Amino acid sequence: MTDLWFQERADGVDFKVFIQPRAARNQIIGVHDEALKISLTAPPVEGAANRLCRDFLAKSLKLSRGSIAVVSGLKSRRKRVHIEGLNGAGLLSRLQGLIKQ
Repeated sequence: MTDLWFQERADGVDFKVFIQPRAARNQIIGVHDEALKISLTAPPVEGAANRLCRDFLAKSLKLSRGSIAVVSGLKSRRKRVHIEGLNGAGLLSRLQGLIKQ
């Protein structure tokens, strides 16, 4: 995995995600085009996919929902997510074993 898709900040880590809505199941696919690709069952309407993205990441990475925010791309498949209190190494460590091979 390359580190081009995330950036460490003083208060946490920002990273790009690419959402595939209306998928058969929620899963982290892997890094695609400098973004973490995630398939979600929610449709891309009325913020449903954004809420599920945050909830799914919190559950998968074993973090609180409050520490995760979608900070840009609310109406796009390409989003930027911020996780407070986590660094890049911590993110990569938590993603190990979650990425579909």
